[in-house]
Amino acid sequence: MTKTIGIIGARGHTGAELIRLVAGHPALELAFVSSRELDGQRVADHVPEFRGNLCYRNLDADACAQQAVDAVVLALPNGKAAPYVAAVDAAAPQRIIVDLSADYRFDRSWYYGLPELTRARYSGQRRISNPGCYATAMQLAIAPLTKLLAAPPACFGVSGYSGAGTTPSDKNDADKLRDNLMPYSLTGHLHEREVSEQLGVPVEFMPHVAPHFRGITLTANLWLQQPMTRDAVRVHYAQHYADEALVRLGDEPPWVSRVAGQHYCEIGGFALAPGGKRVVVVATLDNLLKGAATQALQNLNLALGLHELCAIPCGEPA
Repeated sequence: MTKTIGIIGARGHTGAELIRLVAGHPALELAFVSSRELDGQRVADHVPEFRGNLCYRNLDADACAQQAVDAVVLALPNGKAAPYVAAVDAAAPQRIIVDLSADYRFDRSWYYGLPELTRARYSGQRRISNPGCYATAMQLAIAPLTKLLAAPPACFGVSGYSGAGTTPSDKNDADKLRDNLMPYSLTGHLHEREVSEQLGVPVEFMPHVAPHFRGITLTANLWLQQPMTRDAVRVHYAQHYADEALVRLGDEPPWVSRVAGQHYCEIGGFALAPGGKRVVVVATLDNLLKGAATQALQNLNLALGLHELCAIPCGEPA
Protein backbone atom coordinates (compact mmCIF):
# COMPACT_ATOMS: atom_id res chain seq x y z
CA MET A 1 0.00 0.00 0.00
CA THR A 2 1.37 3.40 -1.01
CA LYS A 3 2.20 5.83 1.80
CA THR A 4 1.88 9.58 1.36
CA ILE A 5 4.26 12.25 2.60
CA GLY A 6 4.54 16.01 2.56
CA ILE A 7 7.64 18.20 2.73
CA ILE A 8 7.75 21.59 4.43
CA GLY A 9 10.66 23.81 3.41
CA ALA A 10 11.18 22.12 0.07
CA ARG A 11 13.07 24.98 -1.60
CA GLY A 12 16.40 24.12 0.04
CA HIS A 13 19.09 21.73 -1.19
CA THR A 14 17.99 18.95 1.14
CA GLY A 15 14.33 19.30 0.21
CA ALA A 16 15.20 18.92 -3.46
CA GLU A 17 17.29 15.81 -2.75
CA LEU A 18 14.44 14.27 -0.78
CA ILE A 19 12.00 14.98 -3.63
CA ARG A 20 14.35 13.11 -5.97
CA LEU A 21 14.47 10.13 -3.63
CA VAL A 22 10.71 10.03 -3.15
CA ALA A 23 10.21 10.31 -6.92
CA GLY A 24 12.01 6.99 -7.31
CA HIS A 25 10.32 5.26 -4.38
CA PRO A 26 7.88 2.45 -5.24
CA ALA A 27 5.86 2.80 -2.03
CA LEU A 28 5.85 6.55 -1.36
CA GLU A 29 3.80 9.30 -2.98
CA LEU A 30 4.58 12.98 -2.58
CA ALA A 31 1.27 14.57 -1.62
CA PHE A 32 2.41 18.15 -1.10
CA VAL A 33 5.52 20.32 -0.98
CA SER A 34 5.54 23.67 0.74
CA SER A 35 7.77 26.62 -0.10
CA ARG A 36 7.00 30.29 0.37
CA GLU A 37 9.39 31.41 -2.38
CA LEU A 38 8.27 28.81 -4.96
CA ASP A 39 4.52 28.98 -4.26
CA GLY A 40 2.55 28.08 -7.39
CA GLN A 41 5.52 26.82 -9.42
CA ARG A 42 5.69 23.26 -10.71
CA VAL A 43 7.91 20.91 -8.73
CA ALA A 44 9.12 19.28 -11.96
CA ASP A 45 10.47 22.62 -13.17
CA HIS A 46 12.89 22.66 -10.22
CA VAL A 47 13.46 18.93 -9.72
CA PRO A 48 13.39 17.29 -13.18
CA GLU A 49 13.47 13.78 -11.71
CA PHE A 50 9.97 14.37 -10.34
CA ARG A 51 7.16 13.36 -12.68
CA GLY A 52 3.77 14.96 -12.36
CA ASN A 53 2.03 18.31 -12.15
CA LEU A 54 2.36 18.87 -8.41
CA CYS A 55 3.03 22.51 -7.53
CA TYR A 56 4.71 24.06 -4.53
CA ARG A 57 2.31 25.56 -1.99
CA ASN A 58 2.83 28.04 0.81
CA LEU A 59 1.38 26.22 3.82
CA ASP A 60 1.44 27.56 7.35
CA ALA A 61 1.52 25.24 10.35
CA ASP A 62 -2.24 24.78 10.62
CA ALA A 63 -2.66 24.17 6.90
CA CYS A 64 0.14 21.63 7.00
CA ALA A 65 -1.53 19.78 9.86
CA GLN A 66 -4.78 19.51 7.89
CA GLN A 67 -3.17 17.68 4.96
CA ALA A 68 -4.12 13.99 4.91
CA VAL A 69 -0.70 12.32 4.75
CA ASP A 70 1.08 9.50 6.56
CA ALA A 71 4.23 11.50 7.27
CA VAL A 72 5.58 15.04 7.16
CA VAL A 73 9.22 15.99 6.70
CA LEU A 74 10.28 19.36 8.11
CA ALA A 75 13.22 20.69 6.09
CA LEU A 76 13.24 24.07 7.80
CA PRO A 77 16.02 26.19 9.31
CA ASN A 78 16.80 25.73 12.99
CA GLY A 79 14.23 27.34 15.26
CA LYS A 80 11.29 27.06 12.83
CA ALA A 81 9.88 23.57 13.49
CA ALA A 82 7.92 24.09 16.72
CA PRO A 83 4.69 25.59 15.27
CA TYR A 84 4.40 22.77 12.75
CA VAL A 85 5.02 20.11 15.37
CA ALA A 86 2.44 21.67 17.70
CA ALA A 87 -0.15 21.85 14.93
CA VAL A 88 0.37 18.21 13.91
CA ASP A 89 0.35 17.13 17.56
CA ALA A 90 -3.07 18.75 17.93
CA ALA A 91 -4.63 17.63 14.64
CA ALA A 92 -3.01 14.26 13.90
CA PRO A 93 -0.81 12.97 16.73
CA GLN A 94 -0.29 9.59 15.02
CA ARG A 95 1.20 11.21 11.92
CA ILE A 96 4.95 10.69 11.54
CA ILE A 97 7.16 13.77 11.66
CA VAL A 98 10.80 13.68 10.58
CA ASP A 99 12.53 16.93 11.52
CA LEU A 100 15.78 17.76 9.74
CA SER A 101 16.58 20.76 11.93
CA ALA A 102 18.36 20.66 15.28
CA ASP A 103 15.23 21.69 17.18
CA TYR A 104 14.44 18.28 18.71
CA ARG A 105 17.80 16.49 18.69
CA PHE A 106 18.13 17.02 22.44
CA ASP A 107 14.52 16.08 23.24
CA ARG A 108 14.54 12.62 24.82
CA SER A 109 10.88 12.07 23.87
CA TRP A 110 11.93 12.04 20.19
CA TYR A 111 13.75 9.19 18.46
CA TYR A 112 17.19 10.30 17.29
CA GLY A 113 17.45 8.66 13.90
CA LEU A 114 20.98 7.65 13.00
CA PRO A 115 19.98 4.08 12.03
CA GLU A 116 23.45 2.54 11.99
CA LEU A 117 23.86 3.47 15.66
CA THR A 118 20.34 3.97 17.06
CA ARG A 119 18.18 1.49 15.16
CA ALA A 120 17.74 -0.67 18.25
CA ARG A 121 16.19 2.29 20.09
CA TYR A 122 13.36 2.60 17.60
CA SER A 123 10.12 1.24 19.01
CA GLY A 124 7.43 2.89 16.92
CA GLN A 125 8.06 6.53 17.80
CA ARG A 126 6.17 8.97 15.56
CA ARG A 127 8.51 11.90 16.21
CA ILE A 128 11.94 11.48 14.65
CA SER A 129 14.84 13.90 14.79
CA ASN A 130 17.28 13.59 11.88
CA PRO A 131 20.94 14.01 12.93
CA GLY A 132 23.12 16.78 11.57
CA CYS A 133 25.48 16.08 8.67
CA TYR A 134 28.70 16.67 10.60
CA ALA A 135 27.23 14.86 13.59
CA THR A 136 26.56 11.81 11.45
CA ALA A 137 30.13 11.72 10.13
CA MET A 138 31.60 12.24 13.61
CA GLN A 139 29.52 9.55 15.27
CA LEU A 140 30.18 6.97 12.57
CA ALA A 141 33.91 7.75 12.76
CA ILE A 142 34.13 7.51 16.56
CA ALA A 143 31.49 4.98 17.64
CA PRO A 144 33.44 1.71 17.18
CA LEU A 145 36.13 2.93 19.61
CA THR A 146 34.01 4.93 22.08
CA LYS A 147 34.53 2.53 24.99
CA LEU A 148 38.29 2.42 24.41
CA LEU A 149 38.96 6.17 24.43
CA ALA A 150 41.33 7.82 26.89
CA ALA A 151 40.55 11.44 25.97
CA PRO A 152 37.94 13.52 24.12
CA PRO A 153 38.08 12.94 20.36
CA ALA A 154 39.30 15.99 18.44
CA CYS A 155 37.55 16.32 15.09
CA PHE A 156 38.59 18.58 12.22
CA GLY A 157 35.77 18.98 9.71
CA VAL A 158 35.59 20.50 6.23
CA SER A 159 32.25 20.87 4.45
CA GLY A 160 31.15 21.99 1.03
CA TYR A 161 29.23 25.24 1.07
CA SER A 162 25.86 23.61 0.39
CA GLY A 163 25.90 22.81 4.11
CA ALA A 164 25.28 26.51 4.78
CA GLY A 165 21.90 26.35 3.02
CA THR A 166 20.45 28.67 0.40
CA THR A 167 20.16 31.87 2.47
CA PRO A 168 23.11 34.05 1.35
CA SER A 169 26.01 34.28 3.79
CA ASP A 170 29.81 34.27 3.81
CA LYS A 171 29.69 30.49 4.31
CA ASN A 172 27.96 29.85 0.97
CA ASP A 173 29.42 32.72 -1.05
CA ALA A 174 31.39 30.94 -3.78
CA ASP A 175 33.40 34.05 -4.59
CA LYS A 176 34.56 34.57 -1.01
CA LEU A 177 35.35 30.89 -0.61
CA ARG A 178 37.37 30.59 -3.80
CA ASP A 179 40.96 29.58 -2.95
CA ASN A 180 39.99 29.77 0.70
CA LEU A 181 39.12 27.70 3.77
CA MET A 182 36.80 29.39 6.24
CA PRO A 183 36.93 28.34 9.94
CA TYR A 184 33.87 29.06 12.08
CA SER A 185 32.27 28.16 15.44
CA LEU A 186 35.53 26.62 16.61
CA THR A 187 34.19 25.86 20.10
CA GLY A 188 30.70 25.07 21.29
CA HIS A 189 29.31 24.19 17.85
CA LEU A 190 25.85 22.62 17.94
CA HIS A 191 27.15 19.38 16.41
CA GLU A 192 29.84 19.19 19.08
CA ARG A 193 27.15 19.12 21.76
CA GLU A 194 24.97 16.78 19.70
CA VAL A 195 27.71 14.17 19.29
CA SER A 196 28.87 14.48 22.90
CA GLU A 197 25.33 13.75 24.11
CA GLN A 198 24.73 10.85 21.74
CA LEU A 199 28.06 9.08 22.31
CA GLY A 200 28.27 9.87 26.02
CA VAL A 201 31.81 11.26 25.74
CA PRO A 202 32.97 14.87 25.32
CA VAL A 203 33.90 15.63 21.72
CA GLU A 204 35.91 18.55 20.37
CA PHE A 205 34.92 19.80 16.92
CA MET A 206 36.45 22.43 14.62
CA PRO A 207 34.37 23.05 11.46
CA HIS A 208 35.46 24.73 8.22
CA VAL A 209 33.81 25.56 4.90
CA ALA A 210 35.62 24.90 1.61
CA PRO A 211 34.96 26.04 -1.98
CA HIS A 212 33.43 22.76 -3.17
CA PHE A 213 29.64 22.48 -3.23
CA ARG A 214 28.88 19.20 -1.46
CA GLY A 215 30.54 16.64 0.75
CA ILE A 216 32.17 16.47 4.18
CA THR A 217 35.63 15.35 5.22
CA LEU A 218 35.88 14.62 8.94
CA THR A 219 39.26 13.75 10.47
CA ALA A 220 39.03 12.32 14.00
CA ASN A 221 42.04 12.16 16.34
CA LEU A 222 41.42 9.40 18.90
CA TRP A 223 43.56 8.64 21.98
CA LEU A 224 43.19 5.08 23.27
CA GLN A 225 43.44 3.73 26.82
CA GLN A 226 45.64 0.83 25.71
CA PRO A 227 47.95 0.37 22.71
CA MET A 228 46.38 -1.30 19.68
CA THR A 229 47.61 -2.46 16.31
CA ARG A 230 46.22 -1.05 13.10
CA ASP A 231 44.74 -4.44 12.26
CA ALA A 232 42.93 -4.57 15.63
CA VAL A 233 41.50 -1.09 15.06
CA ARG A 234 40.36 -2.10 11.59
CA VAL A 235 38.65 -5.19 13.01
CA HIS A 236 36.67 -3.06 15.47
CA TYR A 237 35.26 -1.01 12.60
CA ALA A 238 34.63 -4.03 10.40
CA GLN A 239 32.68 -5.78 13.14
CA HIS A 240 30.75 -2.65 14.10
CA TYR A 241 29.57 -2.01 10.55
CA ALA A 242 29.50 -5.55 9.19
CA ASP A 243 25.82 -5.41 8.25
CA GLU A 244 25.59 -1.74 7.29
CA ALA A 245 25.12 -1.15 3.57
CA LEU A 246 25.62 2.60 3.89
CA VAL A 247 28.98 2.46 5.68
CA ARG A 248 32.07 1.47 3.71
CA LEU A 249 35.58 0.96 5.00
CA GLY A 250 38.83 1.51 3.14
CA ASP A 251 42.50 1.29 4.02
CA GLU A 252 43.35 4.68 2.54
CA PRO A 253 41.88 8.02 3.70
CA PRO A 254 38.72 8.58 1.61
CA TRP A 255 38.34 11.50 -0.80
CA VAL A 256 35.29 13.71 -0.57
CA SER A 257 34.97 13.81 -4.38
CA ARG A 258 34.27 10.07 -4.32
CA VAL A 259 31.24 10.34 -2.02
CA ALA A 260 29.66 13.41 -3.59
CA GLY A 261 26.29 12.29 -4.92
CA GLN A 262 26.53 8.94 -3.09
CA HIS A 263 24.39 7.66 -0.25
CA TYR A 264 27.02 6.04 1.97
CA CYS A 265 29.62 7.15 4.49
CA GLU A 266 33.17 6.05 3.73
CA ILE A 267 35.62 5.59 6.60
CA GLY A 268 39.32 4.97 6.15
CA GLY A 269 42.87 5.92 6.95
CA PHE A 270 43.21 4.12 10.29
CA ALA A 271 46.63 5.70 10.84
CA LEU A 272 48.32 4.65 14.08
CA ALA A 273 50.98 6.80 15.73
CA PRO A 274 54.11 5.26 17.31
CA GLY A 275 53.18 3.67 20.62
CA GLY A 276 49.80 2.48 19.40
CA LYS A 277 47.68 4.77 21.56
CA ARG A 278 46.75 7.40 18.99
CA VAL A 279 44.68 6.58 15.91
CA VAL A 280 43.48 8.96 13.22
CA VAL A 281 40.38 8.06 11.22
CA VAL A 282 38.84 9.90 8.27
CA ALA A 283 35.14 9.81 7.37
CA THR A 284 33.53 11.31 4.28
CA LEU A 285 29.88 11.61 3.29
CA ASP A 286 27.60 13.75 1.16
CA ASN A 287 26.11 16.30 3.55
CA LEU A 288 22.91 16.56 1.48
CA LEU A 289 22.39 12.79 1.25
CA LYS A 290 23.69 10.52 4.03
CA GLY A 291 24.02 13.71 6.07
CA ALA A 292 20.38 14.68 5.47
CA ALA A 293 17.96 13.40 2.78
CA THR A 294 19.15 9.78 2.57
CA GLN A 295 19.06 9.47 6.34
CA ALA A 296 15.59 11.04 6.41
CA LEU A 297 14.41 8.39 3.95
CA GLN A 298 15.97 5.63 6.06
CA ASN A 299 13.97 6.96 9.00
CA LEU A 300 10.77 7.31 6.97
CA ASN A 301 11.08 3.77 5.64
CA LEU A 302 11.64 2.44 9.15
CA ALA A 303 8.70 4.34 10.64
CA LEU A 304 6.34 3.41 7.78
CA GLY A 305 7.14 -0.30 8.04
CA LEU A 306 9.11 -0.45 4.79
CA HIS A 307 12.58 -1.85 4.17
CA GLU A 308 15.01 0.71 5.55
CA LEU A 309 16.98 0.94 2.30
CA CYS A 310 14.00 1.00 -0.06
CA ALA A 311 14.69 3.47 -2.93
CA ILE A 312 18.19 4.22 -1.64
CA PRO A 313 20.72 3.26 -4.32
CA CYS A 314 23.43 1.46 -2.38
CA GLY A 315 25.50 0.56 -5.42
CA GLU A 316 28.58 -1.60 -5.26
CA PRO A 317 31.84 -0.85 -3.47
CA ALA A 318 34.29 1.15 -5.58
